[in-house]
Amino acid sequence: MNRLFVSLLLWVLFAAVPRAESPGYLVFVSNERSGDVTVIDGTTDSVIGTFAVGKRPRGIHAAPDGRRVFVTLSGSPRIAPGVDENRAPADKRADGLGVIDPATRKLIDRWHVGSDPEQFAISKDGKFAFIANEDDASASIIDLDSGQSRGRIKVSEEPEGVGVNPATGEVYVTCEEKGEVFAIDPEQQRVIATMQTGGRPRSVVFSSDGSRAYVACENGGYVAVIDAPSHKLFSKIQLPIGSLPMGTAISRGGKELYVSTGRGNAIAIIDTEKLNAQASPLLSARGEGEGEESIVTMIPVGNRVWGIALDPAGSKLYTANGASNDVSVVDLKSRKELRRIKVGDGPWGIAIVSAAK
Repeated sequence: MNRLFVSLLLWVLFAAVPRAESPGYLVFVSNERSGDVTVIDGTTDSVIGTFAVGKRPRGIHAAPDGRRVFVTLSGSPRIAPGVDENRAPADKRADGLGVIDPATRKLIDRWHVGSDPEQFAISKDGKFAFIANEDDASASIIDLDSGQSRGRIKVSEEPEGVGVNPATGEVYVTCEEKGEVFAIDPEQQRVIATMQTGGRPRSVVFSSDGSRAYVACENGGYVAVIDAPSHKLFSKIQLPIGSLPMGTAISRGGKELYVSTGRGNAIAIIDTEKLNAQASPLLSARGEGEGEESIVTMIPVGNRVWGIALDPAGSKLYTANGASNDVSVVDLKSRKELRRIKVGDGPWGIAIVSAAK
């Protein structure tokens, strides 16, 4: 009886002791000015590490299997548009794509992938990256097994945002200077359509079925909606005054679109079903249609919000706030900012990796 009692007591005590659990997911934040990446435990929303990666880390994404995280690096100086670049020459040796091991949270490689790489997207099968080379008016195709170039497609000046259509695999590249979006066939490595959005397009995301592309147009203060099958401008969603649309993300079911507003310091939530239902053929044909009725709410976050990403469950949105040097955690059910997490200097992009992978 005594032995049985002791065994039961030990079992109860052991079960009552709290055990450290591995995080459900990790949040990787590229910090452009400090040249490092901050890692956040998604379970506790607390910083668990920071490591150096190189100059000006910006675009950041995880491979579909979660075994690697990639970040673009640039030796081009941060200068305002119109400033003479000869006053601050670029260090082209610093350009590249950094390869991160999320398990050890270390930079394990760096590949030369083009000139001044900024944003990029990864193919659905995880085999290739499509990278916008900002000062070279081109997009590079990189083999993610070898780090070797598999092609380069000319677009127009200041390419920035890149997105892959989940249905067709077509690659969209936004180009800021002329307000254009290029649709690229990745297998044929050629431009198959050019769409005019105006407004300095900064990023692009697709609906879950690939039928629509949503392009954040900073100077225009709107989101351009493109009909993907026809490569035609469908409508524009005008955001509140002061909004400078930057980053985009789509909900898991595609019913909601999330847009960061830069110095507007807020996240716009847009009802895509209402948007598609209300657009009239006449307005769509002219590329108009205000779309304010589709804006569900505006959620205040940190200063100069740029990159955004959803957690694996689609219940929380993380935002990189470049001027306040923090990350906002937004609860999408309550439509409220839960907290802000201090990170490095100039947070720019966010990638999320499930710890189970």
